[in-house]
Amino acid sequence: MIEVKLHDIGEGITEGEITHFHVSPGDAVKIDQPLVEVQTDKVTAELPSPVAGTVKEIKASEGEVVTVGTTIILIEKEGSVSGGGGSSDAPKAEEKPKSTHAEEVKKQRTHTAVQTMERLTRRVLAAPYTRKIARDNNVDIEQIEGTGPGGRVTEQDVYTFIDGGSKSQPVSEPVAEETGGNSVAQQPVYKSLEAKEIPFKGRRKQIAQKMTQSLYTIPHVSHFDEVDLTNLLDLKKSLKAADPDGSKGMNVSLAAFFVKALQLALRDYPIFNAKLDEENEVIRLEGEVNMGIATDADDGLIVPVVKNVEQKSIATINSEMKDLIQKAKTNKLKPSEMKGGTFTISNVGPLGSTGATPIINHPEVGLMAFHKTKKMPVVINDEIVIRSIMNVSMTFDHRVADGATAVAFTNRFMHYIENPAAMTLELI
Repeated sequence: MIEVKLHDIGEGITEGEITHFHVSPGDAVKIDQPLVEVQTDKVTAELPSPVAGTVKEIKASEGEVVTVGTTIILIEKEGSVSGGGGSSDAPKAEEKPKSTHAEEVKKQRTHTAVQTMERLTRRVLAAPYTRKIARDNNVDIEQIEGTGPGGRVTEQDVYTFIDGGSKSQPVSEPVAEETGGNSVAQQPVYKSLEAKEIPFKGRRKQIAQKMTQSLYTIPHVSHFDEVDLTNLLDLKKSLKAADPDGSKGMNVSLAAFFVKALQLALRDYPIFNAKLDEENEVIRLEGEVNMGIATDADDGLIVPVVKNVEQKSIATINSEMKDLIQKAKTNKLKPSEMKGGTFTISNVGPLGSTGATPIINHPEVGLMAFHKTKKMPVVINDEIVIRSIMNVSMTFDHRVADGATAVAFTNRFMHYIENPAAMTLELI
């Protein structure tokens, strides 16, 4: 009998929560076939089958937190003797009369196994949280056509499928009713909200613990300002025009420029690229700038880290950032890609945010959030001109730095953004 155990999926992982079993007892499984989905404090991973065989027993349950080394599933290897050590002198003649019930069970298991195999051979792409939404609503996710990249099923696809599947139920569309020859519009019937409970565990709980630790440990202060993006947008536009198909890597996101400008500003104000070691009563200034990128994934907030941005061009930062964000959204980040951050950014402008007071990613000292960019009239040299203005919020640990330093740091960042030529000059 082969024991499938929770192994150390990554660095420092000691336990994980079982979020979903892909198989049931009696299912036939192939080598590397996903058996169970496990969420740790860093990643969501699937444990594959080490052998081909039959699932004999599932020794844990969904929602259970198990430690590394715990046996989760028992598999009888293909070709091994069945019976679990049963004695050969069992009266075979007596087994035949009992075969009616046994055969029914066997047929049912075979049917389940066939269904499972059919399902797995066409397993759609979807994040674990999206799968969970489907399971919670008793929806077979394999029946849903994904609209995401590569046919990935998104959270919205599931809800759309659910809405489409309930067309036979009363909906809120007003219906005209004829009365005495006159058409009278019926009062609209509004679809009521669904009352339900969402388990507070997994990544949601981990985010809550992290935020609570940060907020209760660090005295947060947020400084707000406005930065003129007009010149940077012009530069970005000219780079894109010079590289229309993106083959030269010149079509980069604004966030990549923000990261480089922050790295240059942190060089001048390293107090915000530091960690406070209270136990040893020392503030440690970090030797490199590792930029955390707050990313909104299906399972919640996750922060991949672009390492050593002081050694990288804007184009390289852009490329690595896109790759990490894509991994974050598809739950493919390695634990090492989420460690070692020294400063974090939150780019919520594309979502429509105009202001926020973000929580610092403990034990870092600062976090800068970028908000919505709007064209607005601005007075320059006593003339009213239209400029593209973006709000920024700089949140910092007031134990480590003061407001005046935070304002100076933000001004330095804004200098580079409003004068991108100066930023490129620093790179030479």
